[in-house]
Amino acid sequence: MKLYYSNGACSLSPHIVLREAGLPFELVRASTKTHKLDDGTDFHTINPKGYVPVLELEDGQRLTEGPAIVQYIADQAPAAKLAPPMGTLERYRLMEWLNFIGTELHKSFGPLFHPGATEEAKTAARQSIAKRLDWVEQQLAQPGHELLMGTHFTVADAYLFTVVNWTQWTQIDVKQWPHLAAYMDRVRERPAVQAALKAEKL
Repeated sequence: MKLYYSNGACSLSPHIVLREAGLPFELVRASTKTHKLDDGTDFHTINPKGYVPVLELEDGQRLTEGPAIVQYIADQAPAAKLAPPMGTLERYRLMEWLNFIGTELHKSFGPLFHPGATEEAKTAARQSIAKRLDWVEQQLAQPGHELLMGTHFTVADAYLFTVVNWTQWTQIDVKQWPHLAAYMDRVRERPAVQAALKAEKL
């Protein structure tokens, strides 16, 4: 498999999951600024949507959208238990988390990375993110919830870690959410996460 990624972008999530799954893969970097690969290839020829991640399968098919990609990877390595079995309520709980992270958190960071965004838009974005992280803090404060699904690492943890990691570049102090801050430290210490961060020079 081949993962098209940009350093520190949302593609860090499937990058972590691939390492957690122990599956062989190749990393191919795509610049978020030039939309070109390191060899000069126009990234739009890989993904017409123009953004990462893209997972290219052995038969040449390409899968896009992070939440779909991480579940596909998890299902290729069921022994790693990165996602509950299909058809179970727990799998839908996982999807619930992935949808929340993708639509309520991930997209809320958009104005903070957009060069043309006004200060008013950035302030509104930070307020929106804070409200959603308030809710995440409440979930992590529950007994037995060292991770999102309890005590076992899943693909949702890889995605949340990736998105919350952006706070360091967007003037949001995670320390105001002590359970979330401790969670970030726990996830960051995982060998697969460390390897992914190192590979992306983060």
